[in-house]
Amino acid sequence: MGLGTFIHDLVAPSMEAIAPLMPGETFPIFFEMEMMQRALLASIMVTVVAGFLGVFLLIQNLALIGDGLAHVSFGGVAVGIVLGASSPLWYALLFSTISAILIYELQSRELLTGDASIAIFLTGMLALGLVILRVGGGGITADIHSYLFGNLLLIDKDSLDMIAIITLTCLCILAVIRKPLLACAIDPLAARIQGLPVRGIGLLFSIITAAVVVSMVQVVGTLLVTALLVTPAATAQFVGKSFRSCIIWTQVFGLASVFGGLLISSEIGSGSGSTIALFAAIIFAVVAISKSLSSVLYPTNDN
Repeated sequence: MGLGTFIHDLVAPSMEAIAPLMPGETFPIFFEMEMMQRALLASIMVTVVAGFLGVFLLIQNLALIGDGLAHVSFGGVAVGIVLGASSPLWYALLFSTISAILIYELQSRELLTGDASIAIFLTGMLALGLVILRVGGGGITADIHSYLFGNLLLIDKDSLDMIAIITLTCLCILAVIRKPLLACAIDPLAARIQGLPVRGIGLLFSIITAAVVVSMVQVVGTLLVTALLVTPAATAQFVGKSFRSCIIWTQVFGLASVFGGLLISSEIGSGSGSTIALFAAIIFAVVAISKSLSSVLYPTNDN
């Protein structure tokens, strides 16, 4: 029994118990059917770890790296499918990890700026995936479309085990290195003077980012990863007064996006990944507009 299966078996009775309390006609199925329970559980796990990661990415102005690594992971998925792999996500993890390390090295050695290196890997690996699929994989099939835009029905027991291992491992590592990581993110020079291993922390953070991005592919798709990785964290900056409060608000907005998106998509028949991304964007717009109106109606007195 894998880790994801163990967690599912642990929480399944509770999910079934609260199913009658859920709104809508179709949405309660996520709490009743085993397949849909796995999908919901995977969505919650990736949202939680993405929330923690997203706050650190925004502090370092690396919001685009998630989108870049997601496109890189598509190249890995394409290679895995053409080679007949039982789980193409392992190829995606390999490609994303190597690319994340190379992007960090190019940036830290000042060979290329962060945006330039991300753009090169993004377009290059996406093009590689499309070429490989066209030549040896039959083009953009229904399965490929699911990896591009997310499909919760792809999450079987093996996928759930992989997602559980990645998310819990990354959460534990982030919890351990959160203070030195925050110091390196705010002022790398001062952190280096204090004796912190800035380069090692940066490489570890890059690997964590790559792994988390891959774990999100089946939930929101490679083209919509930023919706859960960056948007809730960006929304939290409008209401959070401290780093800790930003972390908490990121979790609130992220989980609200997942549950709201799944509720709407299940009731109207829209794609789950795209609806989650849209719901996250709507929350961002509402909070941003409310914050702007509040500053206009109730200006602070700096004097």
